[in-house]
Amino acid sequence: MRMQHWIMLVVLSVLWGAGFIFSKQSLTAIAPLTLTLARCAIAAAVLLAAVWALGYQLPTTALERRDFAVMAMLNNVIPFSLIFLGQTMIPSGLAAVANATTPLMTLLIARILAGEKLSRNKLAGVALGIIGVAELVGASALVGDRASVLGMLLVVGGALSYGFSGLWGRRFKQTPPIVTSAMQLSCSTLILLPLASWHDRFWLQPLPSAEIVGCVLALGIISTALAYILFFRIMAEAGSNNAMLVTLLIPVTAIAFGAMIFGEALLPHQLAGAAIIAASLLIIDGRLFGIGPAPGVLQHKL
Repeated sequence: MRMQHWIMLVVLSVLWGAGFIFSKQSLTAIAPLTLTLARCAIAAAVLLAAVWALGYQLPTTALERRDFAVMAMLNNVIPFSLIFLGQTMIPSGLAAVANATTPLMTLLIARILAGEKLSRNKLAGVALGIIGVAELVGASALVGDRASVLGMLLVVGGALSYGFSGLWGRRFKQTPPIVTSAMQLSCSTLILLPLASWHDRFWLQPLPSAEIVGCVLALGIISTALAYILFFRIMAEAGSNNAMLVTLLIPVTAIAFGAMIFGEALLPHQLAGAAIIAASLLIIDGRLFGIGPAPGVLQHKL
């Protein structure tokens, strides 16, 4: 990657790392399902405006809409809801670290459902990642702290859903990334609206403060719409493997934000688990050790 791509990765990690802080603050006044709806709706509005401004056409066939609806469930509705709910039980930095297991989930799902071979470095990385997750949770959480265990499982469940979305999303290779993002977020909004209405009855809740509204807007615009655009730009210019390196940086920025803003403290075993997961992802990527094929470059442009 060129230097500009590394800079873009760092910026993207800040956008997504900050998203854990925006959501953590928003969850003090807004129910998780309602916050998921607001995040998707705001981002969808921004991206649809961008699609219109750039002159792209949205898919119109029933089959295409069905595919985007499934993608919306796997890539937005399920993981956003699980992660937000998990964040009510564990620190934001810890949630970001658990979310970094997404590449591990993607590898396993591709192996089980698509029959893709796992190279030695990928097998070693997956095994080390599982050890990292166990260290992250910690023995005390496994035997006593049910809330922490449940919160961790919810966030890891979100990562698992992202893994399925990676496999399903391969059918959109010929669709411009910004159109894919706009369509899946629009479908997510339509799916979430009746669910949040039924479960949360959000119209009966008191109006949030200006600070909370600001956090929700930042979550939707900065950490979702803008982050998607930047992410797919990196994929288009540097390849998907390079873009996935951002998962190594998000926990660092989220932990830094959590410590600076909320005064959250992470225990030594949690920091050790984060380091092990980071090492596992470096092994899976392979380039640091001179193994594995060179990443391909996607042809799509925004």
